[in-house]
Amino acid sequence: MPHTYEYPRAALTVDCVVFGFDEAELKVLLIRRGLTPFKGRWALPGGFVRVDETVDDAARRELSEETGLVKVFLEQLYTFGAVKRDPRERVVSVAYYALVKSAEHPATGATDADEAGWFPVADPPGLAFDHAEILTTALERLRGKVRYEPIGFELLPAKFTLSQLQHLYETVLQTPLDKRNFRKKILSMGLLIPLDEQVRTGAHRPAQLFRFDAKKYALLKKSGFNFEL
Repeated sequence: MPHTYEYPRAALTVDCVVFGFDEAELKVLLIRRGLTPFKGRWALPGGFVRVDETVDDAARRELSEETGLVKVFLEQLYTFGAVKRDPRERVVSVAYYALVKSAEHPATGATDADEAGWFPVADPPGLAFDHAEILTTALERLRGKVRYEPIGFELLPAKFTLSQLQHLYETVLQTPLDKRNFRKKILSMGLLIPLDEQVRTGAHRPAQLFRFDAKKYALLKKSGFNFEL
């Protein structure tokens, strides 16, 4: 006979904060809910965890089903368990944040999402449930972690200029960075591969393109290398 639990159990969901960068501003991917509650409101992609899957698997499944995103940087963020955070029932949510190259991932909605769209993190629409709190928490995590792990490269094209890299960090951290010091520090790490390619932007002279050396970083990290900007 199946075991009967003495205490009622809360439902479990996952919610995903997907950050993208379009070289102008940091954005978040939202879906417009097609189901109640909060039908028609914008929300983070997510859904209920199935009994036969891990929360990590559930997060990746929901991202794929609701936004079409697969094989992206995804990390567990925090657990949100306010008693009345969901009007349907007692629901605890495990939140994640993902980093993608927004230019490579146009917003598309599916399953219970009527539509999807990229919105500036500085001015998102009113969000369903407690998703505004989740977004704020994810943004704080991103701003902290981008300083000591090279996760920012997940938001850039495979080939980028030093100006693009600096602008990304200035946008995420919301602070200007000294150009000379930034370039000296990032180049001294030896993690950028200079390419035999240049790109011209406006009237400026052509800029050198670089690529992040993920394999070298993985090796350096094992030996105790500290990435810090």
